[in-house]
Amino acid sequence: MQCATHPSVETELTCSRCGKPICPRCLVQTPVGARCRECANVRRIPTYNIGGAMLARAAGSALGAGISVGIAWWLFNPLTSVFFGAIVGFVAGFAVGEIVSLGTNRKAGPPLQAAAVGGVVTAYLVRVALLFLSGGWAVRDLRADLFGLIALGIASFIAAGRLR
Repeated sequence: MQCATHPSVETELTCSRCGKPICPRCLVQTPVGARCRECANVRRIPTYNIGGAMLARAAGSALGAGISVGIAWWLFNPLTSVFFGAIVGFVAGFAVGEIVSLGTNRKAGPPLQAAAVGGVVTAYLVRVALLFLSGGWAVRDLRADLFGLIALGIASFIAAGRLR
């Protein structure tokens, strides 16, 4: 007998529900036996089921969180050492990741991780823009913003981890 999905594969397996011939690549193991994909009713986990409206909510949450965290980062600009840069990175990443998570009803997945990282990058850019506008920085300082970039890397990692 030939597999219904892969006609070039010979098989002796059949779906325990509908009796359709299936090969080992097609079968889905269920508590009641091997079934074809249609009868097994394979669905995505609801946590990872993300539609267009949810992506829009994630983008809006990330943008709002990025602007808010960026302003707070500018106001409390303690980036004078690696230690303070790491603390700012943890706090900023956690804040943005948590806001995106709450904005999407605790959904998770790679698209939401990308939105959270975008929110962290937005926060960094808002901080840099406000530092330039307030006259606290020159262009040469941006190239020497090692602690800010360390904080950006840590924050990106933490924010993406919140939505894994």
